[in-house]
Amino acid sequence: MKKYVLTLSILLISLGFSFAQRSTERYDPEKLQAARIAFITTRLDLTPPQAEKFWPVFNQYSDMREALLKEMSALSDSRNGQITESDAKKRVEQRFEIQKKLLTYEEKFVADISKVISYNQILALNGLARDFTRQLYQRQRKEN
Repeated sequence: MKKYVLTLSILLISLGFSFAQRSTERYDPEKLQAARIAFITTRLDLTPPQAEKFWPVFNQYSDMREALLKEMSALSDSRNGQITESDAKKRVEQRFEIQKKLLTYEEKFVADISKVISYNQILALNGLARDFTRQLYQRQRKEN
């Protein structure tokens, strides 16, 4: 059960970041990244030594996760026309393999990051990503 809660938490984190990244077309990517770092660092109440260790691990995790999610998304893309049943089956199996990689990587991330921050902070990280994305949308609405 704990694995599922952890997996769901981390999936929601990345979902929040993917939405944030999609909305960067109107924002300077460097400013957005700086704002995200400041937001998460402040809300997690990271000390400078924690932040110094946290961000490289988190960024590496985020990059890997984004790459795997793009790979999984490409498998679902059938805009090129109809695909055969065997190709569809192969794609579904490939998606499961990617999901297994994601879970393995997420477990490694939590093991690594738990040496830097507490498990309470790890759980809070999920909500912070969502809060940051929500804040971006609210700001965008005010500008429009």
